[in-house]
Amino acid sequence: MAKNKTIYYKTDEEVELIRKACLLNSQALEIVARMIRPGITGLEIDKEAETLLRDHGATPAFKGFPGQNFDFPNTLCISVNETVVHGIPSDQPFKDGDIVSVDCGTFLNGFYGDCAYTFCLGEVAEPIMQLCRVTKTSLYRAIDQAVAGKRIGDIAYAVQQYTEREHKYGVVRELVGHGLGRNLHEAPEVPNFGRRGQGTKMQPGLVIAIEPMINLGKRHVRTLSDGWNVIAKDKKPSAHYEHTVLVRKGNAEILTTHEGVEQNIRNNPNVREVASLDEVVAEA
Repeated sequence: MAKNKTIYYKTDEEVELIRKACLLNSQALEIVARMIRPGITGLEIDKEAETLLRDHGATPAFKGFPGQNFDFPNTLCISVNETVVHGIPSDQPFKDGDIVSVDCGTFLNGFYGDCAYTFCLGEVAEPIMQLCRVTKTSLYRAIDQAVAGKRIGDIAYAVQQYTEREHKYGVVRELVGHGLGRNLHEAPEVPNFGRRGQGTKMQPGLVIAIEPMINLGKRHVRTLSDGWNVIAKDKKPSAHYEHTVLVRKGNAEILTTHEGVEQNIRNNPNVREVASLDEVVAEA
């Protein structure tokens, strides 16, 4: 995470540059949604995502990111089942019943975008589907709190209350969301656990990545010897959804988008759609 604790509020011009990076980032996840299926590998998907970014003059934000043992080698973080985040794409084919969390970062015109989505392949067990629905719902509940005058703790509380207290899942403590802009990781940190009314007071122009990382079992995680793959200690599945969000007065503005991702999922018979539970209630 960011070592510099200074919070940088963005001008309207800077926001528009971040938005362009975010939308290109979302397009990379749209490619994933179109391609992903049992039998394909993470490396195949990673190659196509990198080609898209570079064809549009962007740089993959994660590729070459410094690690404790070696720099991250790929464009996408692809985390399967019990891997929470920072999974390195491999030549191991995905299987029916896997959930695959894909995180993409983009650097374009001096600014970063960041978003993630968990894909459910084939016959995913219902308890795991419910984990994904709850995690996705918690993302939007958190975004509802990302408005000027509220505090980071209000975002954190929204995720923890819904996922951990109401649904009894494990909220990962060691990994958090973050500010971003000219740097991939900026202040403030945006945890998924905390107390209402605590932490940094948000002002217009703050750009943050909100990213619930929620385990089906306990919250505890460990990092593998490669220094990258973070897995749930109990080896139960984990889900991860993320948007880059602009804090404004009244309502937050989501700078990334999952709309194209979800349209491609609806057109991909190998992937199950994950509905926000709040959307389901609204439609009932």
